[in-house]
Order: sequence, then structure tokens, then C-alpha cells
Amino acid sequence: FSVAAAAARAEIEQEPFLETTEGTGINITCSHSKIRIDEMICWYHQLPGKGPELLVSIHKDSKELPDSAGHVWMSADRRWSWLWLAEPRRGDAAVYYCALG
Repeated sequence: FSVAAAAARAEIEQEPFLETTEGTGINITCSHSKIRIDEMICWYHQLPGKGPELLVSIHKDSKELPDSAGHVWMSADRRWSWLWLAEPRRGDAAVYYCALG
């Protein structure tokens, strides 16, 4: 199964394409070096034929995804965040976005 990644703003960078096998965890990295102190990072996924759906938003530290599907972490300097999908299934194949919010 494959994961496409897209940045919602020019100051954000992600890998354009990641791939894993079903059940094998995958880490998606997002760089946001110009994040402001009042901004959060929002992670979305967009399934084929659907609109974007918010997975999680984070201001610092880490947060678990709904249904224990994985975690999102933010670096201490808030310039990086990572979305970890613990045991992805074929139904999780989607475009994953990080955005400043």
C-alpha cells in the first residue's frame, strides 16, 4: 500500500511518496521551519474519492491518533513533526497532509 504526501503551504515540506507493506509501520516526516508560536500542526488524510479529513492536531510533544492507530510527535524546537502509522492496512492508503493551523 502506498502513501502520498502533500504540503498545504510553501513553508512545509514532506516526502512526496512513501510505501510500506500491510501491517508494517510507516513514519511520515513534515518540516515546518517557519512555524509561529501560536500555530499548530494539523495532520489530514484524504482517501481516494473523498475530501480531506483531520486526523490530529498538535502544538507540542506528542499525541496518540484515534483508535490507537499511531502517534504524532513534534520536535522540541517545533520545526519537525512525524506521523507514525503503527499497523497500516490497505484501507489506510491515502494522501497524508500536514498543514499549519
